[in-house]
Amino acid sequence: MSAGFSRRSLIRGAASSALLPALGKGIAAQVRGPETEQQIEAQNPDPNPGGRPWWLGHGMPQEGPDTPRIAAPIDARPGTDLRPQIRRVKQLGVTHVLGGGPRMPWTAEELQPMVDQLRAHGMVLGNLMIDGFPNTVYGRPGRDQEIEKVKQSIEAAGKVGIPVVEYNFYAHRAIEGYFGEIGRGGAGLTGMNYDRIKSLPPLPDEGTHTLDDMWANITYFLKAVIPTAERANVRLALHPNDPPVPLSRGSQQIMATVDGWKHLISIVDSPANGITFDCGVTRETGADPVEVCRYFGTRDRINHMHYRNPTVFRPYVDYVEGFIDEGDVNMLAVMRELVRVGYTREIYPEHERALDADREVGIQNQYPQGGGYTGMVFDIGYARAMLQASLLLKQQA
Repeated sequence: MSAGFSRRSLIRGAASSALLPALGKGIAAQVRGPETEQQIEAQNPDPNPGGRPWWLGHGMPQEGPDTPRIAAPIDARPGTDLRPQIRRVKQLGVTHVLGGGPRMPWTAEELQPMVDQLRAHGMVLGNLMIDGFPNTVYGRPGRDQEIEKVKQSIEAAGKVGIPVVEYNFYAHRAIEGYFGEIGRGGAGLTGMNYDRIKSLPPLPDEGTHTLDDMWANITYFLKAVIPTAERANVRLALHPNDPPVPLSRGSQQIMATVDGWKHLISIVDSPANGITFDCGVTRETGADPVEVCRYFGTRDRINHMHYRNPTVFRPYVDYVEGFIDEGDVNMLAVMRELVRVGYTREIYPEHERALDADREVGIQNQYPQGGGYTGMVFDIGYARAMLQASLLLKQQA
């Protein structure tokens, strides 16, 4: 299997070779002193005489308020000493983080110390995940009480300046379909095959739910919470079904298709009602991640972004979550589209692969053959390179 990845990666990589000369000029201008600037200019003359080369003396472009922000995960539970995590993340040049939120309802009093601790070190908590509302998902008695807690949590996030609250709305998440694979050099990959699980029976505590049921349930939820989110200046980001299987333990899934994502944002037409754009899940459905990014980005409905690169053998059915640099997705093209549509929120390079450096110290990962800190470092470095390349190409255009 790894040999197949290598052939694909060689083909994909050749497409970006034209970028190397421009990157080389920028690097040369940065690492050599100003006294060699004229030499560099003479060796790389301006194609438009009389104008200064666009790349000269600027170095590599950096993140800013008008660019996407590469983000890393942290353990954001209230009361946690974040200083060791902050140090590790800042060493990577990352200033934006995300995490799982506390139990509902959140309060400003429990979130503020976490936000302040990060802010004191120049860090921003850009996204917090909320969960714990099964009655809402399944349309059961008690959902109004859960929704009230969600609204209180959104209000608390707004008070402390957390701009995005992410959530899921699964009837059932088909995690039983994951299994471990081995990739290059013995690294761990995560496979998914729907044929292994498509006949699994419903779970008693979940039941079975039709597509109409699930759309009715999330419509009820959105109409209740989006006005609160708008007043709090908070955006909600619904993650697509991952794995994106249309039927899981007898229940249909509303966020398993791109058409479903499009319908979601039409239920309540507001920037507060957006999605987590996951270019990996997009590819797993057989769709074009660049086109999907353009659709939601031009409508300002990408409220969070996951950046990963699977190899897909059969859409929805059979794929492998491998290294970020060797899957089917043109990751540079996706990043360029994010820059082009003006996306300025967080990009999370998720689902890191299992490397020996992490295995030696122990890995805690919910995915078979998923990775740890070293794998995350690889993904973040790759994502930053794609972002800098995209910003350079934007300057050149």
